[in-house]
Amino acid sequence: MPRSAFRCAAAASGGNNGGWKKQRPQQPAKGNAPSFSRRQGQYPRTSGGQAQWAPRTDSPGAATGSRQGGYSAGSRQRTPPRQQQQQQQQQQQQRQDRPKAAVPVRDLLLEAGIHLGHYGPGTQRTSCPKCLGGTDKEKSLSVTIKEDGEFVYHCFRGSCGFRGGSGAPAGSSSSPSPSSSSAQGAGQGLVPLRQGKEGSYSKPRPKFLPALPPQVLQFFAKRGITRETLDGGQVQAEWTHCPQKGHNALAVAFPYYENGELVNIKYRLADEKVFWQVKGCKKVLYGLDDIANESTIVIVEGECDKLALAQAGFKNCVSVPDGAPSKVAEQGPPSPEEDKKFSYVWNCRAQLDHATRILIGTDSDEPGQALGEELARRLGKERCWSLRWPEGCKDANDTLRLHGEEGVRRVLEQPEAFPIRGLFDFRSFQDDILSYYGLKDADERRGVSTGWSTVDEYYRVVPGELTIVTGVPNSGKSEWIDALLYNISASSGWCFALCSMEKKAREHGRQLLEKHVGKPFFDAPYARGEKRMSQEEVEQGLEWLGERFFLIRHEDEMLPNIDWILDIGRAAVMRYGIRGLVIDPYNELDHQRPDSRSETEYVSQMLTKIKRFAQHYDCHVWFVAHPKQLQNWRGEAPDLYDISGSAHFINKADNGLVIHRSRDTSDPATMRQAQIYVRKVRNKAAGHIGDCVLYYDRRSGRYLTEDPGDAD
Repeated sequence: MPRSAFRCAAAASGGNNGGWKKQRPQQPAKGNAPSFSRRQGQYPRTSGGQAQWAPRTDSPGAATGSRQGGYSAGSRQRTPPRQQQQQQQQQQQQRQDRPKAAVPVRDLLLEAGIHLGHYGPGTQRTSCPKCLGGTDKEKSLSVTIKEDGEFVYHCFRGSCGFRGGSGAPAGSSSSPSPSSSSAQGAGQGLVPLRQGKEGSYSKPRPKFLPALPPQVLQFFAKRGITRETLDGGQVQAEWTHCPQKGHNALAVAFPYYENGELVNIKYRLADEKVFWQVKGCKKVLYGLDDIANESTIVIVEGECDKLALAQAGFKNCVSVPDGAPSKVAEQGPPSPEEDKKFSYVWNCRAQLDHATRILIGTDSDEPGQALGEELARRLGKERCWSLRWPEGCKDANDTLRLHGEEGVRRVLEQPEAFPIRGLFDFRSFQDDILSYYGLKDADERRGVSTGWSTVDEYYRVVPGELTIVTGVPNSGKSEWIDALLYNISASSGWCFALCSMEKKAREHGRQLLEKHVGKPFFDAPYARGEKRMSQEEVEQGLEWLGERFFLIRHEDEMLPNIDWILDIGRAAVMRYGIRGLVIDPYNELDHQRPDSRSETEYVSQMLTKIKRFAQHYDCHVWFVAHPKQLQNWRGEAPDLYDISGSAHFINKADNGLVIHRSRDTSDPATMRQAQIYVRKVRNKAAGHIGDCVLYYDRRSGRYLTEDPGDAD
């Protein structure tokens, strides 16, 4: 899996960094001019040619709090007002120079009916909502989103001409130019989802302490987080009212910024796990400005986890403002307006939509995993990866404490793709593939024996496959399938469901009993004088059949359709554990297809349903289909492409067989021969194309590998 570079806040300590892009610390500027350094929020001031670090004095608390001016962490000397003013001006300029967040273009594109895989900068091809790609269903619409949030789209099908862009109405005949008034006003048209509520949010008015007290520094030091990282995360301290305690207390303050503006603060006690936020403030992600215009981001569960990743050198990280849910909601996510618990996701859509790769590193406990699932539901699982913390570590901060910065890096370098229902990689089937490799010839996953050595060379029955059987009328297709099922049941213990619409139940039972007992059912001419089976043999045979063969029959005069047959087949799998299903024949099914759908399309969809059934339930399906009426037929065997209805019968089948018998009455020996033409075998481990001969014994209904003689 390719590694995406992270913009880092901490310098590398040397050695191989695993491919992550590191940002080296800036050197303190020479002279008296202060310059912003890697220690965010601090400025070097010179004294005797040596740079000394002073804490930031331009935080909201420094500007609005009760204490005036800034203090050195070491000397506690008041910063001169002029120097303080210069620092504030430079800090304000730094915030203005920060990269702006991606403009939320998703809503406008969706209003135009345009759906994309992601909504970050770049060009994508998708289906045109106007022409739908024409008859070929091609992705004819090109959509380009620029870094500044402007976008244009254009359908390249000449007969369509659907085009438009930011600031232009959907389907406009001309795209706005970057210099046009519509393009200049595009930013005004791109309204964030919750902009209408901006005026109703409260604004925090903190009174931050000018420097972090020792007990706060000690709290983070125990967690492996340095003062430098705290400055980068703009962590503060404040004496403020604690709602849970009912009195003022010293609290760690995590300021939440959006585009450089303080919009919320989350507090926690340094000596106790007590949290609260400023009431009525906007819910956003902590560290939101750190992921502006980033294609790869990390989302963690707590502020200390965000700082732990920054300590390890990964700055493109945010944490959620609220706790994790107890479990995953049974229903899907509500509409954004009703999704109060996860309002911060929708409030930050501009930044989150820009990301094409999101690593979710929530806690490893059950609520943390539920939070990860809920986030992925809203962000789109196709762009989400999961982080697995080491054994004994609940989160990123635990990993930093127990395994150090290198341990955190190893986790981020090995994310796991977030599970998507129906999408797998081969590692998910590694055990099954290794087991398949160790199989012996006798194992059923390489195909069970047909009971005839001459047929096994070309065709073996593999669970989960579809075999199409054809042949001209009265060639013995159904009789041969019954003999095949009897052989497999006797040798491998399989049981079957039979949907044979051309046979009465009693007649079908007679044929199967003859194959099982090996004697004729009646004293009829076909018995050639051989004694029929006894009453006791019939009763014993019926008991044997009752355990292995089950009939699917429509109880009224209506013809069954394929959906009904497969539903009954599923029930037979669950109740009796059938391993094979016979549908005989195709032309006896109820084919109610819309006038707008061709028979070729109908057959294709029908065979797809049958194959899904076979694969899902590990059940082999035999589907009998008659050939179309052959012109000038002279007794030769038909081909699979002669099947009436569609070439999809051979195209979609795993195996294709043609059963054929000679019509030359002058040669009885030839008439006893059943030609088995194996015309398609998709699984080369189970056979290959070829021809073989079996001999039909009319007395027992069995097929033999040697000629039984003049039983006719």
